[in-house]
Amino acid sequence: MSSNGHNEHRKGVLYGILCYGTWGFFPLYWKMLQHVPPVEILCHRMFWSMVFMVTLFVGIRRYPVRQHVRTRRQFLLLFLTGALMAANWGVYIWAINNGHIVQSSLGYYINPLLNVLFGFLFLKERLNRVQCVSLLLAVVGVTYLTVDFGSFPLISIVLALTFALYGLVRKKIDIDATSALTVETIYMSFPALAYLVVTFLQGNNALNDFHLPTALLLAMGGVVTALPLLWFGKAAERIPLSTMGFIQYLSPSLQLLIGVIIFGEPFTPSHVVCFSCIWLGLILFSADSVIRSRRK
Repeated sequence: MSSNGHNEHRKGVLYGILCYGTWGFFPLYWKMLQHVPPVEILCHRMFWSMVFMVTLFVGIRRYPVRQHVRTRRQFLLLFLTGALMAANWGVYIWAINNGHIVQSSLGYYINPLLNVLFGFLFLKERLNRVQCVSLLLAVVGVTYLTVDFGSFPLISIVLALTFALYGLVRKKIDIDATSALTVETIYMSFPALAYLVVTFLQGNNALNDFHLPTALLLAMGGVVTALPLLWFGKAAERIPLSTMGFIQYLSPSLQLLIGVIIFGEPFTPSHVVCFSCIWLGLILFSADSVIRSRRK
């Protein structure tokens, strides 16, 4: 690797760490808004993300966003990905502020394995033996937690499922990530703004009793949402997917530590078995990805 290539690789790793590290610390941010209803937080997050993305998009691209939605199919698919994104954000915010950070971290550990399963089911991608074993370990872990702990990890599955479906549908859209995210946030901003206006007029909005720190946190939700996505794009341009695959586990790992150490959420022997099965599956999956990438 040349000196310039080495520098670009280091920048890519740094962007990846910034991206997944920020996502890992998200529970601390949303916990500061625990006094605000989750639906209202979600609507602010969607609206201010739209404001940030449109400003950034127009500043960089200098041409209308509508040029990217040329067909009815693109319109419907981007509306669907926007709805999936909103559902994922909403469940995540609710989970964080209702004491389910450990469950949310489990969902993002499961997500890479669910992506592989969806590729097999819907994109006709082949599963090798290592991937099959990884998926089986994840199923065993979730099943054990459900039977022994007595509670199905619904939040984890919904988070993993909505994020995996989001990635699957986005593969069907021929549009770059920045443009797609801009259009998605525009679509979702309409119902979000309608909700915020109605609740404000009814006197049921957090902004009715104006509190500057709360208002700033709600508005900055758009920035802290969009910036990691931009860092993700810069990282993906500079480093291999296998490297990104390893860095991505930084986010759920930080969430898990925050949930257990800072907020004192239970981490029972059932959780240990479940997480151990999934961690083993991810180790096998990641090692196999690296080997296959080097062979190519």
